[in-house]
Amino acid sequence: MIQKVDRNSSPRIRVIQKIYGHLMNPDEQIIYSKSQYKKFIKDVTEGTLERKDLIEETIIKHLDKDINLEKTDKLLKIILFSAVFELIFKHNTPKNVVISEYVKASEFFLEKSQISYLNAILDKLSKLIRKEWLTVNLAQIINKFNLPFFNFFGIYPWYKWTII
Repeated sequence: MIQKVDRNSSPRIRVIQKIYGHLMNPDEQIIYSKSQYKKFIKDVTEGTLERKDLIEETIIKHLDKDINLEKTDKLLKIILFSAVFELIFKHNTPKNVVISEYVKASEFFLEKSQISYLNAILDKLSKLIRKEWLTVNLAQIINKFNLPFFNFFGIYPWYKWTII
């Protein structure tokens, strides 16, 4: 027996739809239907909307020469913002999973050339964002717990390791 797969079941597609709906009707309350992904969808949707300025700052900081957000398609921008939110605030999700899920979800909304562009932008951003996050958090952990300045090799401080 072949099971029919609902291609609209991806939580990231719903996130994109919720954010788009909110931007088109800002006065309407966002309704989250009962689903196994309800908490995830609500977290990412509300987090993206609440931290829109921080996400935009991050994108501009890392990709100032690669993207002009004022001229970017609204749907591409929504997908990019929600993916960047996940990269910054959802550390349990590997960056490759975030990228592949949003690229798959974007197939419903974007043209093939835009999908390729999104993939390249997310790949570049993910490397920069996760590297920056790890470096900053290691430094904070070392300072908070007064850990020894040098690692067990006695050569470099932990927070100055280069993350590949």
